[in-house]
Amino acid sequence: MDALAVSVAASVMLRTVSPRQVFRLAFHFGLFQFLMPVIGWLAGRSIVDLIENWDHWIAFGLLAFVGGKAIYEALKEREEDEARGDPTRGLSLVLLSLATSIDALAVGLSFAVLQVRIWYASLLIGCVTGTITMTGMLVGSRLGRHFGQRVEILGGLVLVGIGVKILVQHLMAG
Repeated sequence: MDALAVSVAASVMLRTVSPRQVFRLAFHFGLFQFLMPVIGWLAGRSIVDLIENWDHWIAFGLLAFVGGKAIYEALKEREEDEARGDPTRGLSLVLLSLATSIDALAVGLSFAVLQVRIWYASLLIGCVTGTITMTGMLVGSRLGRHFGQRVEILGGLVLVGIGVKILVQHLMAG
């Protein structure tokens, strides 16, 4: 669900989304959601224990950074033809992919304990995430085209909000 919300927010920032951008975000979100449980499964209990204490802070920081950047870019004045930041490229793409999938490391550990066949489960998780991300991108693009800067700011706030939600859930559980 975090990948869905982030994909909507990212495409809102773009307003018009190309098939290449949809593919890039869906592929990377799906790939990271596939890989993180595998990494958690392979890492074993000792490494996951170390990450588990910090994963919520990492996810919060990454989402707050990207969301804050989106809000800043929406508020700053710019020329009509000036290029907009593209969250489906470069460092933003990697940070969003990592932030939406970091909790899956613990899922991978759980899969190891439950003796779940990791490859099938991770492939299913990755494919579902990719499909959900594509849907979110298409919905967000329409919202961005129709409502402009206000929805762009809302998209940034959603990213920050997801980061806060992840942080609060982990702090309340611990």
